[in-house]
Amino acid sequence: MLRQLRPALVMIVAMTVITGLLYPLGMTGIAQAVLPGRANGSLIAVNGQVIGSELIGQNFASDRYFQGRLSATVGPDPADPSKTTSVPYNAANSGGSNLAPTSQVLIDRIKGDADVRKSQNRGQSVPVDLVTASGSGLDPDISPEAALFQVPRVAAARGLQEERVRQIVAEHTEQRVLGVLGEPRVNVLKLNLALDRING
Repeated sequence: MLRQLRPALVMIVAMTVITGLLYPLGMTGIAQAVLPGRANGSLIAVNGQVIGSELIGQNFASDRYFQGRLSATVGPDPADPSKTTSVPYNAANSGGSNLAPTSQVLIDRIKGDADVRKSQNRGQSVPVDLVTASGSGLDPDISPEAALFQVPRVAAARGLQEERVRQIVAEHTEQRVLGVLGEPRVNVLKLNLALDRING
């Protein structure tokens, strides 16, 4: 019996060490050597202080800043831990609202958000990604159309020419990977940091 158990136990220990220790450490070491920024979360620092990650959206409320997609993430309610409350871009609880397309709550919320957006840029159709939440609730990017839609509001709040702000949007628009994968997109945090650099 011991002769049969010994190989099984040796194999369990060996595979645990190889796949649970050596492989993860090896991959982490390679990632740190080849792409240290990405391996550490694609963090963005200003004056030596980390202010966010280019992979996770942030909640920008001021008219001086471009705003990202809505976030339906939640967190514990400070008043009653047995309940949840809205906590935008909560990376500890990634997820969407799970409301069906026929949900009256969702329809009313989208109509309300669309009306607010229309009042900010009259005569323009509102890009869908400005009134819908992403599936993860953490999306850091918006479409170029969503960024351009916000140009008049941001330019007025910062006292800049709209054409200058459009140019900054164009400079921060990332194209499809290899020309075919994904969609053109604008990272909201990077775009807002670029605005702060020229017009703090």
